[in-house]
Amino acid sequence: MRKITRLIAPALVAALGVAAVAPGIAEAAAPHREAARITPNREARIRSDIAGLRSQIDRAAARRTISQREAQRLRNEAVQIQRLHTTYARGGLTSREVQTLQNRVDRVHAALRAERNDRNDHRR
Repeated sequence: MRKITRLIAPALVAALGVAAVAPGIAEAAAPHREAARITPNREARIRSDIAGLRSQIDRAAARRTISQREAQRLRNEAVQIQRLHTTYARGGLTSREVQTLQNRVDRVHAALRAERNDRNDHRR
């Protein structure tokens, strides 16, 4: 009986130890979407970037530094970004989604700068 106890007890302890550690290993190997959530501060920042983008476009159009056609095209892009943000935000933003949104906002900012500086006489 002692021989059986010597063999079974360590095997049982090892099996219980693996069972206790397995969920942690599985979580580390395949991170859940829950673990990649973005904080409310980052989400607020991306929302303010989108709103700021729209206000900059409106201001440039009001000052006539860009044409109405250019402003409308940029507004449409800003609306698409807003819709994408709404879609992403339903389940909470991941860092990848924030990066995608920020890249799109940056591209529209660059396009706005390019339209302001294209010197096609919209500054009358």
